[in-house]
Amino acid sequence: MSQSLSRKITLLQATAINMIDMVGIGPFVVLYLVIQISKGPGFLYAWFVGAFLSFADALIWSELGAAYPLAGGSYNFLKVAYGEHKWGKLFSFLYVWQTLIQAPLVMASAAIGFSEYLSFFVPLSSFEEKAISGAVIVFVIILLYRKIEQIGKLSIVLWIGIIVIFTWIIAGGIAHGKILEPLKHINDNIALNQLFFVALGQASVKTIYSFLGYYNVCHLGGEIINPQKNIPRSMLISVFGITILYLLMNMSVTSVIPWQDAMKNKFVVSEFIRNISGGKAAGIATGVILFVAFASLFSSTLGYSRVPYAAAKDGAFFPEFAKLHPTKNFPYVSLLFLGAIAFLFSLLFKMKYAIDGILAMRILLQFVAQAIGVVLLRKKYGSKDLPFKMWLYPLPVIVSISMWIWIFLSTGFASIFALVFISVGVIIFYFAKRFRN
Repeated sequence: MSQSLSRKITLLQATAINMIDMVGIGPFVVLYLVIQISKGPGFLYAWFVGAFLSFADALIWSELGAAYPLAGGSYNFLKVAYGEHKWGKLFSFLYVWQTLIQAPLVMASAAIGFSEYLSFFVPLSSFEEKAISGAVIVFVIILLYRKIEQIGKLSIVLWIGIIVIFTWIIAGGIAHGKILEPLKHINDNIALNQLFFVALGQASVKTIYSFLGYYNVCHLGGEIINPQKNIPRSMLISVFGITILYLLMNMSVTSVIPWQDAMKNKFVVSEFIRNISGGKAAGIATGVILFVAFASLFSSTLGYSRVPYAAAKDGAFFPEFAKLHPTKNFPYVSLLFLGAIAFLFSLLFKMKYAIDGILAMRILLQFVAQAIGVVLLRKKYGSKDLPFKMWLYPLPVIVSISMWIWIFLSTGFASIFALVFISVGVIIFYFAKRFRN
């Protein structure tokens, strides 16, 4: 009898997995970059853009995830939406193709961010940073080499770390008494011209990177208890909760450290804690931030390891990736392969380049294609029997596609690389198809 994945993850665990994937090192290392790009108190608008787009897109994922709760997420959505015997084969193949690069990029970016932020404690050479980021990848793979129910419980522990650091930061801003000041000045010196929207787009690339992960539960669709309800709930709770935390964190930090100073300090959150609680507290807070960064890497690696597995089990990828561990019942070949690529990337890339590449590679094949796909599915099957219907359809689809294209163009050179990579994938797909025939 062939093995299959078990439904062991609860709503609380699914929400925790989403949230720790969303947070990670992102909001702490991009905070100063977002202000730097925005050049003023209007930087908060970039965080509003990230929240608005994430919420609209989460409604699309919720409808698809509840209707098709299987391992692999987008792989299944694209295959069904575009026709299993037509364009769906190409789109699902291209999604797995880009996952082999962008998933390790996501993992590597978290590890790189971890090692860079660690230099708050002690100066690190470039070699030392790379060695640490590589070691972090290896440690995560070791932690994930276990049963899914154990991972679900571990995710709760990691999620608590997120709540601790954000509560600390927000409480510090409230105690300072001026947490609303940044919001009061959000429109200072803003001119609604082309330059503003270009800067907003570039800043939003960084904030959206910090929101990515609200859909992680869809990759684990085959392991979620009561997926028709828990998949949409976990995503919408995650986006709402993280939006509140991000906005309050940014307002807290810049109510104590003026934006003119915050934009120059890549350790601005730790500096904020130092200002309100002293050097020892800053060290403890930085430790918690590093813990959260590690938690995000843990969560994203868990979700992505299910994508090649789903494709292989479907007969659309190398069969070795469909293997489950004989005693622990998880896709260990897929996990080890992505971990190896992520380890290599962690030695090669810098954080700022990884962020643009991650977004550019995902947008067309995943977010835009899925948004169109949900319309195709509704036309083909209707919406009467859908377990979850997105609110205000088709408005979330229109908003999502428009905003994703704007963000794609804002990634600059990374968008060209993404188009080239997709083109190579198309060529490989058709060559492989002719070879099989």
